[in-house]
Amino acid sequence: MKTTNSNIMKAKYIIYLILITGTIFTSSCNDIIDLEPEFVLDGSQRFNSLDDYEFSLTGAYALFRSASYYGNASGPAGAFSTLPDIMSDNLTETQESLANFRQLVNWDYAADNGAIEGLWTDAYRIIAQANITLRGIDEFAAENQGKYNRIKGQALAIRAYVHFDLLRYFATDYDRNSNAPGIPYKLSFSTEDIARPTVSQTWDNIFADLEEAANLLQDVDRGINGAANYTNRSNIDAVTVQAMLARAYLYAGLLSEAEAAATSVIQAVPLAPKSAFAGIWRDENIGATEVIWSVTFNAGEGSPGSNVYFPNGNRSSFRVSNEVLSQYDRINDIRYSSYFEIVGNRLVVSKYLGKGNLRDGIVNWKVIRVSEMYLIRAEAIARQTGRDAAALTDLNELRASRIQGYVPVSLNGQALLNAIAEERRKELFVEGHRFFDLKRTTRVIERTDCGTAFTSCTLSPQSRAWAWPIPINEINANALIGQENQNPGY
Repeated sequence: MKTTNSNIMKAKYIIYLILITGTIFTSSCNDIIDLEPEFVLDGSQRFNSLDDYEFSLTGAYALFRSASYYGNASGPAGAFSTLPDIMSDNLTETQESLANFRQLVNWDYAADNGAIEGLWTDAYRIIAQANITLRGIDEFAAENQGKYNRIKGQALAIRAYVHFDLLRYFATDYDRNSNAPGIPYKLSFSTEDIARPTVSQTWDNIFADLEEAANLLQDVDRGINGAANYTNRSNIDAVTVQAMLARAYLYAGLLSEAEAAATSVIQAVPLAPKSAFAGIWRDENIGATEVIWSVTFNAGEGSPGSNVYFPNGNRSSFRVSNEVLSQYDRINDIRYSSYFEIVGNRLVVSKYLGKGNLRDGIVNWKVIRVSEMYLIRAEAIARQTGRDAAALTDLNELRASRIQGYVPVSLNGQALLNAIAEERRKELFVEGHRFFDLKRTTRVIERTDCGTAFTSCTLSPQSRAWAWPIPINEINANALIGQENQNPGY
Protein backbone atom coordinates (compact mmCIF):
# COMPACT_ATOMS: atom_id res chain seq x y z
CA MET A 1 0.00 0.00 0.00
CA LYS A 2 1.36 3.42 -0.94
CA THR A 3 1.62 5.90 1.93
CA THR A 4 -0.39 8.71 0.38
CA ASN A 5 -2.60 11.11 2.36
CA SER A 6 -5.60 9.25 0.97
CA ASN A 7 -4.31 5.97 2.29
CA ILE A 8 -3.49 7.47 5.68
CA MET A 9 -7.14 8.48 5.85
CA LYS A 10 -8.11 5.00 4.75
CA ALA A 11 -6.19 3.62 7.69
CA LYS A 12 -8.91 5.17 9.84
CA TYR A 13 -11.61 3.45 7.88
CA ILE A 14 -13.02 0.93 10.28
CA ILE A 15 -13.43 -1.94 7.87
CA TYR A 16 -9.92 -1.34 6.54
CA LEU A 17 -8.54 -1.42 10.04
CA ILE A 18 -10.18 -4.77 10.59
CA LEU A 19 -8.70 -6.20 7.44
CA ILE A 20 -5.21 -4.97 8.27
CA THR A 21 -5.09 -6.09 11.90
CA GLY A 22 -7.41 -9.05 12.33
CA THR A 23 -7.15 -8.76 16.11
CA ILE A 24 -9.50 -8.38 19.05
CA PHE A 25 -9.43 -5.25 21.19
CA THR A 26 -11.14 -5.32 24.57
CA SER A 27 -10.89 -3.20 27.67
CA SER A 28 -10.40 -4.78 31.04
CA CYS A 29 -11.17 -3.87 34.60
CA ASN A 30 -13.19 -7.00 35.34
CA ASP A 31 -10.12 -9.25 35.36
CA ILE A 32 -10.41 -10.04 31.66
CA ILE A 33 -7.15 -11.10 30.06
CA ASP A 34 -7.06 -9.75 26.51
CA LEU A 35 -5.44 -12.22 24.17
CA GLU A 36 -5.21 -12.17 20.42
CA PRO A 37 -6.99 -15.36 19.30
CA GLU A 38 -4.44 -17.98 18.32
CA PHE A 39 -6.16 -18.76 15.05
CA VAL A 40 -6.90 -15.25 13.72
CA LEU A 41 -5.02 -14.40 10.54
CA ASP A 42 -4.07 -11.02 9.11
CA GLY A 43 -5.16 -11.60 5.52
CA SER A 44 -1.72 -11.91 3.96
CA GLN A 45 -1.64 -15.70 4.09
CA ARG A 46 -2.45 -17.88 1.12
CA PHE A 47 -3.61 -21.33 2.12
CA ASN A 48 -2.19 -24.60 0.87
CA SER A 49 -4.71 -27.11 2.17
CA LEU A 50 -8.12 -27.48 3.77
CA ASP A 51 -6.34 -27.75 7.13
CA ASP A 52 -5.26 -24.13 6.68
CA TYR A 53 -8.86 -23.12 6.01
CA GLU A 54 -10.01 -24.98 9.11
CA PHE A 55 -7.44 -23.09 11.14
CA SER A 56 -8.86 -19.81 9.79
CA LEU A 57 -12.43 -20.90 10.55
CA THR A 58 -11.46 -21.46 14.18
CA GLY A 59 -10.28 -17.86 14.25
CA ALA A 60 -13.65 -16.63 13.02
CA TYR A 61 -15.40 -18.39 15.88
CA ALA A 62 -12.91 -16.96 18.40
CA LEU A 63 -13.82 -13.42 17.36
CA PHE A 64 -17.40 -13.82 18.58
CA ARG A 65 -15.94 -13.43 22.07
CA SER A 66 -15.02 -9.82 21.26
CA ALA A 67 -16.02 -7.44 24.03
CA SER A 68 -18.36 -5.53 21.75
CA TYR A 69 -20.08 -8.65 20.40
CA TYR A 70 -20.95 -11.40 22.90
CA GLY A 71 -18.26 -10.57 25.42
CA ASN A 72 -18.33 -7.93 28.13
CA ALA A 73 -15.66 -5.76 29.68
CA SER A 74 -15.45 -2.58 31.73
CA GLY A 75 -17.12 -0.27 29.22
CA PRO A 76 -20.26 -0.50 27.11
CA ALA A 77 -20.09 -3.91 25.52
CA GLY A 78 -22.01 -7.09 24.77
CA ALA A 79 -23.97 -5.63 21.86
CA PHE A 80 -25.62 -8.97 21.11
CA SER A 81 -25.56 -10.51 24.59
CA THR A 82 -26.82 -8.29 27.40
CA LEU A 83 -27.13 -4.89 25.72
CA PRO A 84 -30.50 -5.41 23.96
CA ASP A 85 -32.04 -6.10 27.38
CA ILE A 86 -30.20 -3.20 29.02
CA MET A 87 -31.50 -0.82 26.35
CA SER A 88 -35.09 -2.04 26.67
CA ASP A 89 -37.57 -2.27 29.54
CA ASN A 90 -36.28 -5.56 30.97
CA LEU A 91 -33.64 -4.15 33.30
CA THR A 92 -33.13 -1.17 35.58
CA GLU A 93 -29.74 0.36 36.35
CA THR A 94 -28.69 0.22 39.99
CA GLN A 95 -26.54 2.45 42.18
CA GLU A 96 -23.79 -0.18 41.87
CA SER A 97 -23.46 0.55 38.17
CA LEU A 98 -20.31 2.21 36.84
CA ALA A 99 -22.51 4.26 34.47
CA ASN A 100 -20.82 2.83 31.38
CA PHE A 101 -24.10 2.58 29.51
CA ARG A 102 -25.70 5.96 30.17
CA GLN A 103 -25.78 7.17 26.56
CA LEU A 104 -27.06 3.84 25.32
CA VAL A 105 -29.74 3.22 27.95
CA ASN A 106 -31.02 6.76 27.58
CA TRP A 107 -31.01 6.53 23.76
CA ASP A 108 -29.05 9.78 23.34
CA TYR A 109 -26.18 8.33 21.30
CA ALA A 110 -24.57 9.94 18.28
CA ALA A 111 -22.37 8.89 15.37
CA ASP A 112 -19.19 9.29 17.46
CA ASN A 113 -20.34 6.91 20.20
CA GLY A 114 -17.47 4.57 21.03
CA ALA A 115 -19.65 1.57 21.84
CA ILE A 116 -21.41 1.79 18.48
CA GLU A 117 -18.11 2.05 16.63
CA GLY A 118 -16.79 -0.87 18.68
CA LEU A 119 -19.63 -3.11 17.57
CA TRP A 120 -19.25 -2.05 13.93
CA THR A 121 -15.52 -2.78 14.11
CA ASP A 122 -15.82 -6.14 15.83
CA ALA A 123 -18.62 -7.31 13.53
CA TYR A 124 -16.71 -6.51 10.35
CA ARG A 125 -13.64 -8.15 11.84
CA ILE A 126 -15.58 -11.41 12.09
CA ILE A 127 -16.85 -10.95 8.54
CA ALA A 128 -13.28 -10.32 7.34
CA GLN A 129 -12.11 -13.53 8.99
CA ALA A 130 -14.99 -15.46 7.40
CA ASN A 131 -14.03 -14.01 4.01
CA ILE A 132 -10.40 -15.00 4.55
CA THR A 133 -11.69 -18.51 5.17
CA LEU A 134 -13.73 -18.42 1.96
CA ARG A 135 -11.02 -16.90 -0.25
CA GLY A 136 -9.78 -19.53 -2.69
CA ILE A 137 -11.37 -22.45 -0.86
CA ASP A 138 -13.16 -23.66 -4.01
CA GLU A 139 -9.76 -24.67 -5.44
CA PHE A 140 -9.49 -27.33 -2.72
CA ALA A 141 -12.94 -28.93 -3.05
CA ALA A 142 -11.49 -32.04 -4.68
CA GLU A 143 -9.11 -32.58 -1.77
CA ASN A 144 -12.01 -33.73 0.41
CA GLN A 145 -15.52 -32.77 -0.64
CA GLY A 146 -17.11 -33.36 2.77
CA LYS A 147 -14.46 -31.37 4.60
CA TYR A 148 -14.72 -28.57 2.03
CA ASN A 149 -18.51 -28.49 2.51
CA ARG A 150 -18.14 -28.39 6.28
CA ILE A 151 -15.66 -25.50 6.34
CA LYS A 152 -17.25 -23.41 3.61
CA GLY A 153 -20.76 -23.94 4.97
CA GLN A 154 -19.80 -22.67 8.41
CA ALA A 155 -17.90 -19.67 7.02
CA LEU A 156 -20.87 -18.67 4.85
CA ALA A 157 -23.24 -19.00 7.81
CA ILE A 158 -20.97 -16.83 9.97
CA ARG A 159 -20.76 -14.16 7.27
CA ALA A 160 -24.53 -14.12 6.81
CA TYR A 161 -25.37 -14.14 10.50
CA VAL A 162 -23.06 -11.25 11.42
CA HIS A 163 -24.48 -9.13 8.61
CA PHE A 164 -27.95 -10.00 9.94
CA ASP A 165 -26.91 -8.84 13.40
CA LEU A 166 -25.64 -5.56 11.99
CA LEU A 167 -28.91 -5.08 10.14
CA ARG A 168 -30.77 -5.43 13.44
CA TYR A 169 -29.08 -2.35 14.89
CA PHE A 170 -28.44 -0.18 11.85
CA ALA A 171 -31.53 -0.61 9.65
CA THR A 172 -34.61 1.52 10.18
CA ASP A 173 -36.88 -1.13 8.65
CA TYR A 174 -36.69 -4.94 8.46
CA ASP A 175 -39.27 -5.66 5.75
CA ARG A 176 -38.06 -8.11 3.10
CA ASN A 177 -38.86 -5.67 0.28
CA SER A 178 -37.82 -2.46 2.01
CA ASN A 179 -35.91 0.16 0.05
CA ALA A 180 -34.57 1.72 3.24
CA PRO A 181 -30.75 1.70 3.58
CA GLY A 182 -29.30 -1.62 4.69
CA ILE A 183 -25.71 -2.31 5.73
CA PRO A 184 -22.57 -2.81 3.58
CA TYR A 185 -22.37 -6.51 2.69
CA LYS A 186 -18.79 -7.72 2.39
CA LEU A 187 -18.64 -10.63 -0.06
CA SER A 188 -14.87 -10.81 -0.24
CA PHE A 189 -11.72 -9.99 1.69
CA SER A 190 -10.84 -6.60 0.23
CA THR A 191 -10.33 -2.93 1.04
CA GLU A 192 -12.77 -1.53 -1.48
CA ASP A 193 -15.34 1.06 -0.45
CA ILE A 194 -18.76 -0.53 -0.03
CA ALA A 195 -22.00 1.39 -0.45
CA ARG A 196 -25.11 0.85 1.66
CA PRO A 197 -27.46 -1.37 -0.32
CA THR A 198 -31.17 -1.40 0.44
CA VAL A 199 -32.56 -3.58 3.19
CA SER A 200 -34.04 -5.78 0.47
CA GLN A 201 -30.64 -6.22 -1.17
CA THR A 202 -29.06 -6.96 2.20
CA TRP A 203 -31.64 -9.69 2.74
CA ASP A 204 -30.82 -11.08 -0.72
CA ASN A 205 -27.22 -11.64 0.37
CA ILE A 206 -28.09 -12.94 3.84
CA PHE A 207 -30.52 -15.52 2.50
CA ALA A 208 -28.22 -16.52 -0.38
CA ASP A 209 -25.36 -17.22 2.05
CA LEU A 210 -27.56 -19.09 4.52
CA GLU A 211 -29.25 -21.19 1.85
CA GLU A 212 -25.89 -22.18 0.34
CA ALA A 213 -24.60 -22.99 3.82
CA ALA A 214 -27.66 -25.15 4.50
CA ASN A 215 -27.02 -27.16 1.33
CA LEU A 216 -23.31 -27.62 1.98
CA LEU A 217 -23.77 -28.70 5.60
CA GLN A 218 -26.07 -31.51 4.59
CA ASP A 219 -23.06 -33.43 3.24
CA VAL A 220 -20.01 -33.18 5.48
CA ASP A 221 -17.08 -35.43 6.33
CA ARG A 222 -17.85 -35.73 10.04
CA GLY A 223 -20.15 -34.55 12.78
CA ILE A 224 -19.62 -30.87 13.48
CA ASN A 225 -20.53 -30.81 17.17
CA GLY A 226 -19.40 -34.23 18.31
CA ALA A 227 -21.86 -36.24 20.36
CA ALA A 228 -25.52 -36.00 19.41
CA ASN A 229 -26.70 -33.88 22.31
CA TYR A 230 -27.79 -30.27 22.52
CA THR A 231 -25.83 -28.89 25.46
CA ASN A 232 -22.49 -27.37 24.42
CA ARG A 233 -22.69 -26.82 20.68
CA SER A 234 -19.92 -24.43 19.77
CA ASN A 235 -20.04 -24.78 15.99
CA ILE A 236 -22.63 -24.12 13.31
CA ASP A 237 -24.18 -27.18 11.68
CA ALA A 238 -27.17 -27.75 9.39
CA VAL A 239 -29.63 -27.47 12.29
CA THR A 240 -28.08 -24.18 13.38
CA VAL A 241 -28.44 -22.72 9.89
CA GLN A 242 -32.15 -23.60 9.86
CA ALA A 243 -32.50 -21.83 13.21
CA MET A 244 -30.70 -18.78 11.82
CA LEU A 245 -33.04 -18.82 8.83
CA ALA A 246 -36.09 -19.05 11.08
CA ARG A 247 -34.97 -16.00 13.05
CA ALA A 248 -34.09 -14.01 9.92
CA TYR A 249 -37.34 -14.95 8.14
CA LEU A 250 -39.37 -13.73 11.11
CA TYR A 251 -37.58 -10.38 11.11
CA ALA A 252 -38.09 -10.05 7.35
CA GLY A 253 -41.81 -10.81 7.65
CA LEU A 254 -41.59 -14.07 5.69
CA LEU A 255 -44.03 -15.95 7.90
CA SER A 256 -44.50 -19.23 6.08
CA GLU A 257 -40.74 -19.54 5.59
CA ALA A 258 -40.13 -18.82 9.28
CA GLU A 259 -42.67 -21.48 10.22
CA ALA A 260 -41.05 -24.09 7.97
CA ALA A 261 -37.50 -23.41 9.16
CA ALA A 262 -38.53 -23.42 12.83
CA THR A 263 -40.40 -26.69 12.31
CA SER A 264 -37.29 -28.38 10.91
CA VAL A 265 -35.36 -27.38 14.03
CA ILE A 266 -38.12 -28.42 16.43
CA GLN A 267 -38.20 -31.84 14.80
CA ALA A 268 -34.46 -32.25 15.37
CA VAL A 269 -33.92 -30.71 18.81
CA PRO A 270 -35.85 -31.54 22.00
CA LEU A 271 -36.91 -29.10 24.67
CA ALA A 272 -35.04 -29.70 27.90
CA PRO A 273 -36.85 -31.76 30.51
CA LYS A 274 -37.63 -29.72 33.61
CA SER A 275 -34.94 -31.54 35.58
CA ALA A 276 -32.24 -30.48 33.09
CA PHE A 277 -33.28 -26.88 32.42
CA ALA A 278 -31.25 -25.23 35.19
CA GLY A 279 -28.16 -27.09 33.99
CA ILE A 280 -28.28 -25.27 30.65
CA TRP A 281 -27.11 -22.09 32.37
CA ARG A 282 -24.25 -23.92 34.11
CA ASP A 283 -23.15 -25.65 30.88
CA GLU A 284 -23.69 -29.01 32.48
CA ASN A 285 -23.73 -31.95 30.11
CA ILE A 286 -26.76 -33.65 31.64
CA GLY A 287 -28.51 -35.30 28.74
CA ALA A 288 -30.04 -33.99 25.58
CA THR A 289 -30.84 -30.35 26.30
CA GLU A 290 -31.89 -27.62 23.94
CA VAL A 291 -28.95 -25.41 23.03
CA ILE A 292 -28.55 -25.10 19.24
CA TRP A 293 -25.48 -22.86 19.13
CA SER A 294 -23.37 -21.40 21.93
CA VAL A 295 -20.18 -19.36 21.92
CA THR A 296 -17.63 -20.90 24.25
CA PHE A 297 -15.96 -18.79 26.94
CA ASN A 298 -13.07 -20.11 29.04
CA ALA A 299 -10.80 -18.52 31.62
CA GLY A 300 -9.02 -15.51 30.14
CA GLU A 301 -11.57 -15.07 27.35
CA GLY A 302 -13.97 -12.67 29.02
CA SER A 303 -17.47 -13.08 30.37
CA PRO A 304 -20.74 -12.58 28.48
CA GLY A 305 -22.98 -11.51 31.36
CA SER A 306 -20.84 -9.45 33.71
CA ASN A 307 -22.34 -6.10 32.73
CA VAL A 308 -25.61 -7.24 34.28
CA TYR A 309 -24.14 -9.01 37.30
CA PHE A 310 -20.41 -9.28 38.01
CA PRO A 311 -20.05 -12.18 40.45
CA ASN A 312 -16.34 -11.70 41.26
CA GLY A 313 -17.05 -8.25 42.61
CA ASN A 314 -20.63 -8.99 43.67
CA ARG A 315 -21.76 -5.97 41.67
CA SER A 316 -25.21 -5.85 40.16
CA SER A 317 -25.13 -3.05 37.58
CA PHE A 318 -28.64 -3.83 36.38
CA ARG A 319 -31.51 -5.58 38.10
CA VAL A 320 -34.61 -7.14 36.63
CA SER A 321 -37.52 -4.72 36.35
CA ASN A 322 -40.50 -5.29 38.61
CA GLU A 323 -42.73 -5.55 35.54
CA VAL A 324 -40.79 -8.56 34.26
CA LEU A 325 -40.70 -10.21 37.67
CA SER A 326 -44.48 -9.92 37.94
CA GLN A 327 -44.90 -12.06 34.82
CA TYR A 328 -43.26 -15.17 36.30
CA ASP A 329 -45.01 -17.74 38.46
CA ARG A 330 -42.33 -17.64 41.16
CA ILE A 331 -43.38 -20.97 42.68
CA ASN A 332 -44.00 -23.18 39.68
CA ASP A 333 -42.03 -21.65 36.80
CA ILE A 334 -38.59 -23.27 36.70
CA ARG A 335 -37.22 -20.24 34.85
CA TYR A 336 -37.56 -18.06 37.93
CA SER A 337 -35.10 -20.07 40.03
CA SER A 338 -32.84 -20.61 36.98
CA TYR A 339 -32.62 -16.94 36.03
CA PHE A 340 -32.59 -15.19 39.44
CA GLU A 341 -30.92 -15.66 42.81
CA ILE A 342 -30.86 -13.89 46.15
CA VAL A 343 -27.34 -12.63 46.88
CA GLY A 344 -27.06 -10.88 50.21
CA ASN A 345 -30.23 -8.87 50.51
CA ARG A 346 -30.99 -8.38 46.82
CA LEU A 347 -32.25 -10.34 43.84
CA VAL A 348 -29.71 -10.58 41.00
CA VAL A 349 -29.76 -11.97 37.48
CA SER A 350 -27.95 -15.26 37.99
CA LYS A 351 -28.29 -16.74 34.51
CA TYR A 352 -24.59 -16.40 33.75
CA LEU A 353 -22.88 -17.09 37.07
CA GLY A 354 -20.50 -19.76 35.78
CA LYS A 355 -20.00 -23.36 34.77
CA GLY A 356 -21.00 -26.08 37.19
CA ASN A 357 -20.63 -24.77 40.74
CA LEU A 358 -18.26 -21.97 39.80
CA ARG A 359 -19.25 -18.35 40.36
CA ASP A 360 -16.72 -16.55 38.18
CA GLY A 361 -19.02 -15.34 35.42
CA ILE A 362 -17.27 -17.49 32.81
CA VAL A 363 -20.01 -19.33 30.99
CA ASN A 364 -20.90 -20.06 27.37
CA TRP A 365 -23.20 -17.62 25.59
CA LYS A 366 -26.32 -19.37 24.30
CA VAL A 367 -26.92 -17.77 20.91
CA ILE A 368 -29.93 -19.89 19.89
CA ARG A 369 -32.11 -22.36 21.78
CA VAL A 370 -34.94 -24.50 20.50
CA SER A 371 -37.47 -22.75 22.74
CA GLU A 372 -37.06 -19.69 20.52
CA MET A 373 -38.09 -21.85 17.57
CA TYR A 374 -41.39 -22.66 19.31
CA LEU A 375 -41.98 -18.96 19.83
CA ILE A 376 -40.99 -18.08 16.25
CA ARG A 377 -43.32 -20.72 14.87
CA ALA A 378 -46.14 -19.69 17.18
CA GLU A 379 -45.81 -16.02 16.18
CA ALA A 380 -45.44 -16.79 12.47
CA ILE A 381 -48.54 -19.01 12.53
CA ALA A 382 -50.58 -16.58 14.62
CA ARG A 383 -49.86 -13.79 12.15
CA GLN A 384 -51.29 -15.94 9.35
CA THR A 385 -55.08 -15.75 9.10
CA GLY A 386 -57.17 -18.51 10.64
CA ARG A 387 -54.41 -20.53 12.30
CA ASP A 388 -54.69 -19.56 15.95
CA ALA A 389 -55.16 -23.13 17.15
CA ALA A 390 -51.80 -24.30 15.80
CA ALA A 391 -50.02 -21.28 17.30
CA LEU A 392 -51.69 -21.91 20.65
CA THR A 393 -50.42 -25.50 20.64
CA ASP A 394 -46.81 -24.29 20.48
CA LEU A 395 -47.37 -21.71 23.21
CA ASN A 396 -48.97 -24.25 25.53
CA GLU A 397 -46.27 -26.85 24.85
CA LEU A 398 -43.48 -24.46 25.75
CA ARG A 399 -45.25 -23.27 28.88
CA ALA A 400 -45.93 -26.86 29.96
CA SER A 401 -42.20 -27.60 29.70
CA ARG A 402 -41.39 -24.69 32.01
CA ILE A 403 -44.25 -24.50 34.52
CA GLN A 404 -45.11 -27.24 37.01
CA GLY A 405 -48.79 -28.18 36.85
CA TYR A 406 -49.45 -25.87 33.88
CA VAL A 407 -53.07 -25.79 32.68
CA PRO A 408 -53.34 -25.02 28.94
CA VAL A 409 -55.10 -21.77 28.04
CA SER A 410 -57.37 -20.94 25.12
CA LEU A 411 -56.57 -17.68 23.32
CA ASN A 412 -57.01 -16.20 19.88
CA GLY A 413 -56.41 -13.03 17.88
CA GLN A 414 -54.49 -10.20 19.50
CA ALA A 415 -54.68 -11.81 22.94
CA LEU A 416 -52.76 -14.79 21.55
CA LEU A 417 -50.13 -12.57 19.95
CA ASN A 418 -49.77 -10.66 23.22
CA ALA A 419 -49.28 -13.93 25.11
CA ILE A 420 -46.60 -15.09 22.66
CA ALA A 421 -44.79 -11.76 23.04
CA GLU A 422 -44.96 -12.04 26.83
CA GLU A 423 -43.61 -15.59 26.67
CA ARG A 424 -40.69 -14.43 24.50
CA ARG A 425 -39.89 -11.84 27.14
CA LYS A 426 -39.89 -14.41 29.95
CA GLU A 427 -38.21 -17.27 28.11
CA LEU A 428 -35.48 -15.23 26.38
CA PHE A 429 -34.78 -12.83 29.25
CA VAL A 430 -31.25 -11.37 28.95
CA GLU A 431 -30.51 -13.40 25.83
CA GLY A 432 -30.21 -10.40 23.54
CA HIS A 433 -33.74 -10.13 22.10
CA ARG A 434 -35.94 -7.60 23.87
CA PHE A 435 -34.88 -4.34 22.16
CA PHE A 436 -35.11 -5.97 18.74
CA ASP A 437 -38.46 -7.61 19.48
CA LEU A 438 -39.93 -4.23 20.37
CA LYS A 439 -38.33 -2.65 17.31
CA ARG A 440 -39.48 -5.21 14.76
CA THR A 441 -43.07 -5.10 16.05
CA THR A 442 -43.07 -1.25 16.24
CA ARG A 443 -44.00 -1.13 19.90
CA VAL A 444 -43.26 1.55 22.49
CA ILE A 445 -40.68 1.05 25.22
CA GLU A 446 -42.38 2.02 28.48
CA ARG A 447 -40.09 1.77 31.47
CA THR A 448 -42.58 1.54 34.29
CA ASP A 449 -39.68 0.78 36.63
CA CYS A 450 -37.38 3.47 35.33
CA GLY A 451 -34.85 3.55 38.15
CA THR A 452 -32.44 6.28 39.24
CA ALA A 453 -30.12 6.34 36.23
CA PHE A 454 -32.56 6.55 33.33
CA THR A 455 -33.42 10.04 32.14
CA SER A 456 -35.50 8.60 29.29
CA CYS A 457 -38.32 6.23 30.17
CA THR A 458 -40.29 6.09 26.92
CA LEU A 459 -39.17 5.37 23.36
CA SER A 460 -41.81 5.81 20.68
CA PRO A 461 -41.80 3.90 17.37
CA GLN A 462 -41.00 7.17 15.57
CA SER A 463 -37.75 7.80 17.46
CA ARG A 464 -34.47 7.89 15.55
CA ALA A 465 -32.89 5.83 18.36
CA TRP A 466 -34.29 2.50 17.13
CA ALA A 467 -31.60 2.57 14.44
CA TRP A 468 -28.02 3.24 15.45
CA PRO A 469 -26.03 5.81 13.44
CA ILE A 470 -23.35 4.63 11.04
CA PRO A 471 -20.08 5.43 12.90
CA ILE A 472 -18.61 8.79 11.96
CA ASN A 473 -15.22 7.29 11.06
CA GLU A 474 -16.96 5.11 8.48
CA ILE A 475 -18.85 8.11 7.12
CA ASN A 476 -15.67 10.18 6.83
CA ALA A 477 -13.57 7.52 5.14
CA ASN A 478 -16.01 5.60 2.94
CA ALA A 479 -16.73 7.67 -0.16
CA LEU A 480 -19.66 5.41 -1.08
CA ILE A 481 -21.54 6.05 2.14
CA GLY A 482 -20.99 9.66 3.20
CA GLN A 483 -23.20 11.77 5.42
CA GLU A 484 -26.01 11.76 2.86
CA ASN A 485 -26.47 8.04 3.57
CA GLN A 486 -26.44 8.37 7.36
CA ASN A 487 -29.49 7.17 9.24
CA PRO A 488 -32.16 9.85 9.77
CA GLY A 489 -31.64 12.23 12.68
CA TYR A 490 -27.88 11.86 13.10
